[in-house]
Amino acid sequence: METPSRTYIWVLRAAFLVSVLSFWEFSSGRLASEFFISSPSAIAVQFSRWVMSGTIFYHGAITLIEALGGFLLGGMIGMIFGVWLGRAELVAEVLDPFIMMFYSLPKVALAPLFVLWFGIGIDMKIYLAATIVFFLVFLNTYTGVRAVSREQVAILRLMGATEKHLLFKVVLPSAITWVFTGLRLSVPYALIGAIVGELIASNRGLGYLLANSAGQFDTTGVFAALIGIMIMAFFLNAAVKLLEAKAMPWRDLNSKREMSI
Repeated sequence: METPSRTYIWVLRAAFLVSVLSFWEFSSGRLASEFFISSPSAIAVQFSRWVMSGTIFYHGAITLIEALGGFLLGGMIGMIFGVWLGRAELVAEVLDPFIMMFYSLPKVALAPLFVLWFGIGIDMKIYLAATIVFFLVFLNTYTGVRAVSREQVAILRLMGATEKHLLFKVVLPSAITWVFTGLRLSVPYALIGAIVGELIASNRGLGYLLANSAGQFDTTGVFAALIGIMIMAFFLNAAVKLLEAKAMPWRDLNSKREMSI
C-alpha cells in the first residue's frame, strides 16, 4: 500500500479541524448554551485581544520560564540519576521499592508542600515541574541503560575498555532513544507542573489567566487560555523533536530509506 504524502495528510488534518470548529460554532447557542461552551469565533476574538494588548505574551513568558526551567532541571537530574543507577546494580536494587513508591505518588499532591517550602514565587513552580519531569526522564533513562546488551559490555571489558569508555561509547548511545522518549513525554508534564503551581498561588502566568477567567465565569477566557497553553506545548514538543533529530541524525536517514523502499 502506497504511503500517503505529507501534503495529503495535512489536507486531511485541516479538513478535520475545520469540521470540528464548524460544528462547534453551529452548536453554540443552538445545541448547547454558549455560557458553557462559548464559540470558536468568540474565543478567537478574546485571544486576539490578548495578543494585541500583549497580555498573552507576558503571562505566557512567565509560564514558559517555569516550564522550561523545570524541564531542564528535572531532565538533567533525571538523566544523571538514570545513568548512575542503571550502572550501579546493587544501589538500584536497594532503592527500587522507594523509587517506585515516590513515582506512584501523584506529584500534584506535592504542590501544597512546595508552597510551604519555597513560597508562592516562581521557584516553587519550577521545582514542582522539575519533580514531575525527573521521574519520567529518570525511569526511561534507567530502562535504556539497563537494556544495553550485557554480552557486548562483557566483550568490551575483556578488550580492556574502562567504565568511561563503556559509558560514552556504548551505554549512552544505546540509551539515547529512551532518554528522548522520556523528554518528549515530560514536555506536557512540565507544563502541568507550572500551571498547577499557578492555579494554587499566582498572580501571573497562563494558569493565572485560566483561574481568573474561571473565577469570573468567563468560559471564553478559559478556552482562550487553554489555546495559549496548547500552543506553548506544541512549540516545546517541536523543540524537543528538533533536538532529537540533531542528536540522532541516523533515525531520519533510516526513515527516508524505509519510505523509499
